[in-house]
Amino acid sequence: MIRFVRLVVLTCIFAGSVSAQPLTNSKHSDARDPFHPIQRWLPTPGVYRTASGAPGPMYWQQRADYDIDITLDDSQRSLSGDCQIIYHNDSPHTLTYVWFQLDQNRFNKASAAVQGLTAPSLSGKSPFASVQALLAQQAFDGGYKIGSVSLIDTANGSSAEDSKELTYLVVDTMMRVDLPKPLAPGDSVTIGISYRYNIIDAKVIRGRGGYEHFDEDDNTIYEIAQWFPRVAAYTDYTGWQHDQFLGRGEFTLELGDYKVDITVPDDMVVTATGTLSNPNDVLKEEWIERLDSIHDSKKPTFIVTPEEAKANETARSKVAAKSKKGKSKKATKPQGTKTWSFDAKNVRDFAWAASRKFIWDAMPVKVGDRTVTAMSFYPNEAEPLWSKYSTESIAHTLEVYGQYTFDYPYEVAISVNGPVHGMEYPMICFNGPRPEDDGTYSKATKYALISVIIHEVGHNFFPMIVNSDERQWTWMDEGLNTFLQYLAEQEWEEDYPSSRGPAEKIVPYMRGGNQRPIMTGSDEILQFGNNAYGKPATALNILRETVLGRERFDFAFREYCRRWKFKRPTPADFFRTMQDASGTNLDWFWRGWFYSTEHVDIAIDSVELFVISSGDPDEEREEIRRKEDTKEDTPSDERNQDLRRRVDWQPGLKDFYNSPDYDVHKVEESDRKAYRKFLDRLDEDELALLKRTTQFYVIKFVNRGGLVMPIPLRVHYADNTQENIMLPAEIWRYNSREIKKLLLTEKEIVRLEIDPKREIADTDTANNHWPPKLEPTRFKLFKSEKKKNAMQKARGAKDDSDDEDADEDSEDESKEKESKGKSKDEDGKDSGDASGDQDDDVKDDAEKTDASEMDSEAAADEEVENAPSAKSKEKSKRAGKRKRKGKAAKATEGSDE
Repeated sequence: MIRFVRLVVLTCIFAGSVSAQPLTNSKHSDARDPFHPIQRWLPTPGVYRTASGAPGPMYWQQRADYDIDITLDDSQRSLSGDCQIIYHNDSPHTLTYVWFQLDQNRFNKASAAVQGLTAPSLSGKSPFASVQALLAQQAFDGGYKIGSVSLIDTANGSSAEDSKELTYLVVDTMMRVDLPKPLAPGDSVTIGISYRYNIIDAKVIRGRGGYEHFDEDDNTIYEIAQWFPRVAAYTDYTGWQHDQFLGRGEFTLELGDYKVDITVPDDMVVTATGTLSNPNDVLKEEWIERLDSIHDSKKPTFIVTPEEAKANETARSKVAAKSKKGKSKKATKPQGTKTWSFDAKNVRDFAWAASRKFIWDAMPVKVGDRTVTAMSFYPNEAEPLWSKYSTESIAHTLEVYGQYTFDYPYEVAISVNGPVHGMEYPMICFNGPRPEDDGTYSKATKYALISVIIHEVGHNFFPMIVNSDERQWTWMDEGLNTFLQYLAEQEWEEDYPSSRGPAEKIVPYMRGGNQRPIMTGSDEILQFGNNAYGKPATALNILRETVLGRERFDFAFREYCRRWKFKRPTPADFFRTMQDASGTNLDWFWRGWFYSTEHVDIAIDSVELFVISSGDPDEEREEIRRKEDTKEDTPSDERNQDLRRRVDWQPGLKDFYNSPDYDVHKVEESDRKAYRKFLDRLDEDELALLKRTTQFYVIKFVNRGGLVMPIPLRVHYADNTQENIMLPAEIWRYNSREIKKLLLTEKEIVRLEIDPKREIADTDTANNHWPPKLEPTRFKLFKSEKKKNAMQKARGAKDDSDDEDADEDSEDESKEKESKGKSKDEDGKDSGDASGDQDDDVKDDAEKTDASEMDSEAAADEEVENAPSAKSKEKSKRAGKRKRKGKAAKATEGSDE
């Protein structure tokens, strides 16, 4: 009852339902009713969105076109510029104001994102990087500085100089601009905004963009995102989407055309969303020639070579060196600037990157009947890993994703190496993994790079083109993309170490606690990575492989992508389309996986065997005798064998029933006669049925986890053959807690096993076997080792104590490096920051958890074992402190004298 009430509350809140689940059915043992339709939880279909999941005949969405002129101040690490937005009101509503997103305001010290952060653990040891991030966040002058907001009357040919100031209100990360007159349906308005802001050091304050400075050559990589006031989405399902940006829940934006001029120091290389419209003004002649020559290339070609990038950054470092010596203090300032112009059509956002350090490579990718240019930008510090894998990973993503969705529609796809571990924007993404300083790299680093690029390039499909709203439904972006990432990884090479997708990978999370349903607002999700990435990706993989099969799933999924390409779907549109196109009622699946926190745990409770009785009284009585004869005596029977019985010494007490002539199992002739009469009444088919040796096995399954699922069952027979049976999820429709299934076979069953291929994420395999299967748990032997206490070390083991100190220092150093290398904590948030898209480490989450638990346990054991020596060590420290104080006092007295 309690679980039912909690489920109702959550689903009503997160699904925005119009009706609650039906009242508890007190006359049925299974009151949860997991097969009850979810349609009443979903928005009512209408002219905007149909019951089939397709856009309706009157579907609409807004549009915003941008003309931006921005300047990068490399010395101050800030941006300033002007943005003109043409906002088209294609809705049926008249608007009196327009909301804008000011995402950089989240770095303001007074923002809800900063003030809403909960306290980190400061007990024991804290890495330098974590504390530095906390201090930097408090000191950083973050957020937009709005210069002006104005109405530009472009309809009458007026320019920005003739603009009219508009009233606006900044509400944390949102800004409301009031219009001087209502904006009617079908009309448009042009709003101009001038602004500036300081760029964060993304290696200290984690974010979705920022800069990384290289002290050794005094160069910087800029990855610039969420850098201009962007129109908030206005939709049919929620009106203005102006939930505050707290760092994690991303954004939904309006599609439009962009014209962007980016002014930077003239020795920087710039890459961005869109296509470069003035290559002759900013590119060297040899770079243009190399770009023109790649059309038939089968592998990446350098446009800016490693040697050229090195020479460019070296020239900068030489200037910096002269400045430090005082020979040329003005030489650190750029000698000039260049303006890079980019055009992007029908995109929902724009991002860019700039640096003197960039190597640039490119290759063509055939996509349908078009050719897309895949490009990567990275410093020499990323070599040789990036030139080998980055651009190839882009090409692979475009090819594989296209098989399952639609052809990539843009002209370029770009991957940039810099301070951001993984973040996506239209046509461009930022990715972090690099090799060691000596150019070597681990297996984990290699696959982390390939996976994060697949994931971030894949985001072009979700949510950049299939324009879902991650501020509300993170899984529609991250989950769908992670699912396709898994498919792409498996097409990269055999045995690719995918960390998400296979059912067994999600088991530790599903089995654990501290969860909320997938259908939870982005900022309220617990265990972000598992909830928004892993669980929905696994659910879709199970839906594809086990529930629907690849043919039906792939058709339905492709239909969803085709219907909502360059449109804005909701969860209801996805659920309805998948059902509509696959021809399968999946309400039970969405309800269990997306609206609940139940898990899969199906157990074999019992197995009964039934066979057909021929009815022959001689056979039946003989079977009874056989059973009695083979029945083992009870202890009482054994011990009573030598008892002196009364009938033995009083023979007169015996009668017919004690004589050998009496047989309780004797078959009477009347019984045989009745049986022959019974046979005479049977036809040929009935007689044949009576003679069958078919065995009827009744298997009782118990649903201990609560989540209804198909039951993959493997049956092992006595003749060493086996059979795989898939019982559909509908077997639970009358009772989702326990059911019985009848198996008819001519062969003897010797063993049964649920989910032998690990395809339904069953969380407890121990109860999946009949007869029960005992799996050994291994334990390790160890030998206790007596360690020296502090007094013993002080007497003569000087080297040991020195080594101990060195080990502690080394341990601290190692922990700090490890902390710096992590982009997320276990809940999916950036270290020192609440953002959360950098979640694509190829290492198995479960393995990492196990390893950390082992380390913690080992540390605890060592602490208990060494408690006495630790105590004496503390006493020794205090004694040494008093001794040093005494020496210092004596030395002072001597100097005074």
